[in-house]
Amino acid sequence: MAPPPFRLRFTKEAAANLAALDADPSRAKRLKAVRKALGLLEQNPRHPGLNTHKYSSLTGAKGAEVFEAYAENRAPAAFRIFWHYGPEKGRITIVAITPHP
Repeated sequence: MAPPPFRLRFTKEAAANLAALDADPSRAKRLKAVRKALGLLEQNPRHPGLNTHKYSSLTGAKGAEVFEAYAENRAPAAFRIFWHYGPEKGRITIVAITPHP
C-alpha cells in the first residue's frame, strides 16, 4: 500500500485537543469520527465527507489559509478540524480540533 499523499503535523493545541478527547471515555464515538476524518485528510483533503472549506477567521503560520473540515455532520456538538497546508510540501498542519457549538 502506498503512503498517504499528506503527512499530518499537529500544533501543541491540536495535540492537546486530541489527547483530551482520547482521555474522555464518554466521547469514544467522537474520537472515532475525528480519527476517521484525520485519515481522510491524509488521503484527500477535498474528500466530500469532510465538507472542507476555507475558514476566514484564522490564518496559519506565515499567513497560510486555514481550512475547516467536519469530523461529523448533523450531530450536536459535532467536532471540527482546523488545518492548513505546510510548512513543507506534502504536509498538513492540524491547528485545532474543537466541538462545534
